[in-house]
Amino acid sequence: MRSSGIYMVLCLAVTVGCVPVSKITEEDDIFAEVYLKKFFNLTEEKGPSARRGISPMSKKLSEMQKFFGLRITGTLDADTLEVMKKPRCGVPDEKVARFSTFGNNLKWNKKSLTYRIVNYTPDMPRAQVDDSISRAFQVWARVTQLTFRRLNSGTADIMISFGRRAHGDYYPFDGPGNTLAHAFAPSSGIGGDAHFDDDENFTFQSSRGFVLFLVAAHEFGHSLGLAHSNVPGALMYPLYSYRNPDTFVLPQDDVRGIQSLYGRNREDPMIDEPKPPITPDICDSSLELDAVTTMQGEMFFFKDGYVWHNNSQSNTPQKSLITSFWPGAPTSIDAAYENPMTDRVFFFKGSKVWAFSGNKAVQGYPKSLSEFGLPRFLRKIDAALHDAQTGKTFLFILGGRYYLTYDENRKTVESFSWVSQTFNGMSNKVTAAVQSRGSTFIYSGDYMYMYDLGSGRLLRVLKNTYLLGCNNI
Repeated sequence: MRSSGIYMVLCLAVTVGCVPVSKITEEDDIFAEVYLKKFFNLTEEKGPSARRGISPMSKKLSEMQKFFGLRITGTLDADTLEVMKKPRCGVPDEKVARFSTFGNNLKWNKKSLTYRIVNYTPDMPRAQVDDSISRAFQVWARVTQLTFRRLNSGTADIMISFGRRAHGDYYPFDGPGNTLAHAFAPSSGIGGDAHFDDDENFTFQSSRGFVLFLVAAHEFGHSLGLAHSNVPGALMYPLYSYRNPDTFVLPQDDVRGIQSLYGRNREDPMIDEPKPPITPDICDSSLELDAVTTMQGEMFFFKDGYVWHNNSQSNTPQKSLITSFWPGAPTSIDAAYENPMTDRVFFFKGSKVWAFSGNKAVQGYPKSLSEFGLPRFLRKIDAALHDAQTGKTFLFILGGRYYLTYDENRKTVESFSWVSQTFNGMSNKVTAAVQSRGSTFIYSGDYMYMYDLGSGRLLRVLKNTYLLGCNNI
């Protein structure tokens, strides 16, 4: 058993939405203190900082808020507590910024490594486990000079096993959910073993469970010497998010991290490197949103693979990857709308449509636009909104300058018209649309046009950040 003197990485957790907390209780304060001690090295401070009256709790709260992109207040508020209560990985975040490593003394001093699968999960056929593990190693081999060879017996550099609760390494798992796996960083005489919690449901590629390839690829990053990254799109980000294994490409942040330890793949010097994930500034009014919709009373704003949601109990828009909030959804979308009568939200991307009830995919989707009842000539929906009064859906098409009305129950198109003929004052293309607070909002460029949908009368012209609460009306 490989034991003490190691960096332990407890990692990967399910990204789930937590219910916002409207009032901070004494129990919340205790929870936050424990959280900051565990993940941000909260300690009792002495010396100049203490004499100046700087609270260690306030200092660490500010660090945590900065790391997660929250409003930096230094106080425990509902937004901060909501993030704290999300299931997450166990490695501290205090030193993480972009890609991070455990240091040059915690990397392999050779380029050819071995691995062994000690036992198997009953969730998948053995052949699928073997394939998932092999492909996970190749994620890192493709961009470095590392090679990986499997052993069927004996001790390998990286020993891989599945276990439940206490499984022999002094770091017991916690049952279904929360921590999915953990791995050891490499160091002299210790290796980079990876353990997977067999109380989880591991899958080959389905979003209804945890894709073993994705979990393993993240874990093997730790086995090779990478710590966590604070880039939400990076593989080494602490939270699990579903991505299609067949189209997965290692993000640039992870490429830079692993190449800082092991160099570039010399046999493929012209390799096409993926672009780094860039988080848009959602409060920049010059940003053209991809889509806006409601769901169960909350507002959701989409841009470049990310979603921000806002509600009456939250002062700061909460950010997540689309695929973290809706496993199985496309990584980015063109349009979205909610039908509150059926409790479904629909996402459009290219010539397909996805349907979700809450965060769960509706069986039978995705469908083609023609299967959804739309004309065969359509290749894309630019924006969408559902009118609660009439039950009709407005779908903006052909560059956002035309729209058609659609009856979801009958799966039929009822009318087709120019946008400017119905929406007075709207001469530019429609990029997003939503109905909220009894009014209809049409997005175009930097602005949002507020209409009375029944009469088509223009009520107000606002900055497109108005509903986000960004204070730049």
